[in-house]
Amino acid sequence: METLESIMRGGFEDYRDFVNPWIYGRAELAGEPIRFVRAEAGRVVLEDGRALEDFHGTQAFGHRHPAIAAAIRAFLDSDAPNWFPSRVNPFAGRLARRLCERSGAYDRVYFACSGSDGVEAALKLARAATRRPRILGLDRGYHGCTFGSVSLMHDGPFREPFGPHLPGAEHLPWGDVDALARALGEGDVAAVVVEPVQGEGGVRELPERYVDAVCELTRRHGALLVADEVQTGMGRSGHFLKSASWPRRPDAVILAKQLGGGLAPISAMLTTGAWFERAYGADFEDGESHNMTMSYNALTAVAALAALDVLDEPLLARVRALGASFRASLAESLRGSPLFSGEVRGVGFMLGVPLVQPDHPWVSFEQLGFPALAGRPTIGPLVAARLYRRGYFTFVCGHDWSILRLQPRFDVPEATLLALAADCRRELDAIAEVV
Repeated sequence: METLESIMRGGFEDYRDFVNPWIYGRAELAGEPIRFVRAEAGRVVLEDGRALEDFHGTQAFGHRHPAIAAAIRAFLDSDAPNWFPSRVNPFAGRLARRLCERSGAYDRVYFACSGSDGVEAALKLARAATRRPRILGLDRGYHGCTFGSVSLMHDGPFREPFGPHLPGAEHLPWGDVDALARALGEGDVAAVVVEPVQGEGGVRELPERYVDAVCELTRRHGALLVADEVQTGMGRSGHFLKSASWPRRPDAVILAKQLGGGLAPISAMLTTGAWFERAYGADFEDGESHNMTMSYNALTAVAALAALDVLDEPLLARVRALGASFRASLAESLRGSPLFSGEVRGVGFMLGVPLVQPDHPWVSFEQLGFPALAGRPTIGPLVAARLYRRGYFTFVCGHDWSILRLQPRFDVPEATLLALAADCRRELDAIAEVV
């Protein structure tokens, strides 16, 4: 059997040669750190011994959180089955109970492997329950890469190559209550799918007026309100569910990413018994009409149960308090920079720093040899590349490369956040000097 060490030595080039050379090439071109050799104290360590703090967001509990790793290890050391032929898995049952009790609003859970799968489950629930054709999303949304979810994607390279898209999937203008009312008034909308805070769309929090309207109008017209909390849920916003404070609870909520503690791929679509019965309650066959073979496995449920144990109220309170402090520190450090827009967006540990694209040909994608990317901002990728060298792995919003996204692990030291705010200003000043 091949050793882990040999895989770590040669697997990076195998990824380039047999998985996706474009991802590998982009990472090399951007100067992203690639060859990590281990995880240590929540961070990742390079071959030369340098440790990087990961602000990408998927490792909310840090890389290889010891309690979550221990729970997985204990399960693997047991003789409990991972998959139950009847698909009645007690580990999935216990996880569903814990999620419903934690949410305080739901009593049915569908498990899947990714956020995309969770969104797909919500779309099928809405269609089956209402027998209506239309599904509405918002401009600059991001909901995943399966056909239903990608149909709700913002126009661009993540969506356009895959047309024709799901019939009935449409986009509404961001924050436009009148457009929402007109669309729902036609009486054929199955669901409206929204992110409480758009991640790829620029770290934009859904306006309070729009939240009020979408809660009331979907109720009035019998359409499901679906909250995609793949990014905001499980503590990233400082709350278990960001949508818990809305005027009414969404009819379905999707969780993923940090649900598996960074070690196991799992997502969950939470809904109510009433909606579940309307969609799948006719008979046994209907009850199994939406399913995935390995989504109800014990190993990922064990990881998620451990993640829920780690995500206690003191940790959520820390994310809220330190997130607000980090946002203020960034604003103070960047104030006066000609490359800073003057605001920091977001909530909790989901922040975005809007940057100003320099009007200089040296920093255009055309000058860098990528004419197909003409017009896309370079400022976000430039700042991220410079921050890699200082020990931070940061990235930009997929739909807006002028927004630097900062999503630290929940137990990140406060000193690290203060240092990043100062280093971000140093790098903006360095760029401003030459443009």
